[in-house]
Amino acid sequence: MGGNMPMIGLILQASLVVQIVLGILLAASLSSWAIIFRKRMVVRRARGDAERFENSFWSGGDLSTLYRSIEARGKATGMESIFELGFREFARLRAQGGVAADMLLEGSRRAMRVAQLREIDRLEQSLATLATVGSTSPYVGLFGTVWGIMSAFSSLGNVQQATLAMVAPGISEALITTAMGLFAAIPAVVAYNRYADQVGRLEARYDGFMEELSTILQRYAGRAPATAAPLAEDSLPPNAPGGASRSARRGA
Repeated sequence: MGGNMPMIGLILQASLVVQIVLGILLAASLSSWAIIFRKRMVVRRARGDAERFENSFWSGGDLSTLYRSIEARGKATGMESIFELGFREFARLRAQGGVAADMLLEGSRRAMRVAQLREIDRLEQSLATLATVGSTSPYVGLFGTVWGIMSAFSSLGNVQQATLAMVAPGISEALITTAMGLFAAIPAVVAYNRYADQVGRLEARYDGFMEELSTILQRYAGRAPATAAPLAEDSLPPNAPGGASRSARRGA
C-alpha cells in the first residue's frame, strides 16, 4: 500500500492534460481486455463447433438428413452455416431442373462463400479495435510524457535556483503516462496477433470444407433429381464420399 500511495498522489496532482491522457489510456486498456476475453470465448466456440460438425458430417450419414436437422434448429453458425446455405442453394437449383451441372456447383459455391464471409466478419469483429489500441497507445502515452515534462520545466521559469526535487514530481507523473501506454498496448498487440492467426486458421478450415463439399455435390450435379431434395435418403453410401480420406488425414 505504501508503495502505491506516491503514484496515486502523483496522478491526483498531475496536470489536467496528463490526467485526461491517463483516463483515455485506462479506458482503452479496459476495453481491450473486455474484447480479449470475449474474443477468446467466440474463437474457442467456433473451433469447437467446427470440430463437432465435421465429426457429424463425416460420420457416414445422409446429407439431406443432416441439412434438415440443421435447418430445424435454426440460427446455424460457422461451418454449419456454410453447409446449410450451400446445400440449400444446390437443392433449390437442382429442383428447378434444366440447370447445368457447372451452374449448380457455381450457385452452391457462391452461397457458401457468402456464408463464409459472414462468419469471418463475425469472428474478426473488434480485432481492429485491438490493433488500434496496440498501435496508438504508446504514442498517446508519449504525448502525455512530453506534455508533463514541458510543464515541469516551464514551472522553473521564475525560479532562480532549480533543484532535482523541484522537477522530479513533474517528470515522474509524466513518465507514468508512458508506462500506462505500454500497459495498454502490449496485451492488445499480443491478443491481436494471436486471434488474427486463429481466425486465419478457421478461414482456411472453412475453405477446405467448401472444397470437400463441392467435390461431393459434383458427383450428384449431373443426376436427374428424383425428389425435391438433391440427395435422397439412400443416395449416399454408409460412408460419405471423402470420409475415408478424412480419417486417413486424422491418423496421419
